[in-house]
Amino acid sequence: MPRIGVVLAGCGFLDGSEIHEAVLTLYHLDRCGVDTECFAPDRDQLHVVNHATGDPTDEVRNVRVEAARVARGPVADLADARASALDAVVIPGGFGVAKNLSDFALKGPECDVNSDLVRLIGEVVAAGKPVVAICIAPAILAAVLKRQGISGVTLTVGDDADTAGAVADLGQAHQPCAVEEISVDEANRVICTPAYMLGPGPAAVGEGIGRAIDQMMAWL
Repeated sequence: MPRIGVVLAGCGFLDGSEIHEAVLTLYHLDRCGVDTECFAPDRDQLHVVNHATGDPTDEVRNVRVEAARVARGPVADLADARASALDAVVIPGGFGVAKNLSDFALKGPECDVNSDLVRLIGEVVAAGKPVVAICIAPAILAAVLKRQGISGVTLTVGDDADTAGAVADLGQAHQPCAVEEISVDEANRVICTPAYMLGPGPAAVGEGIGRAIDQMMAWL
């Protein structure tokens, strides 16, 4: 049975993983009958946002602890994730990807990325295993690939001009896509879908994520 790693960045689209995207990812992986393990960094979030108002609060929350809300149970430390134990890696979106897995939200293409994520993706790509990146995650993946000395990989964040420009600045190729569509880079085993970079809701977002997971499964 394939074993898939899902990298989470907390819980909530404004400061963690986008919950619809994360749950739809887990749903489609379960539909395909794979074994799934969730990972997250064991660190405090950049900040905590009140999702009812959109305003930051004075709270301090741990990314890994918050990710367990989505996973409905224990989440492994991202530092312990190894490509040798996985057949593919999926990264749902949400601002937490740009705030807790990287500082892309603050620095754009000049961002730093969590060193454990850089290592894991480097191992996965070197082994020729698939990576699925959803929503804003392809922009962070672009930065990771650049650090691996890999350029020209086809990615998508939908049609967001600023984020697509950042992907290009990081040396990768951006392909505009509708929410239900996916970009596929056969040579590098990378699949992306725009999800809530475009919306409008879970049905369309879920269709794109389902196609991405199905393409991943076709490679396993």
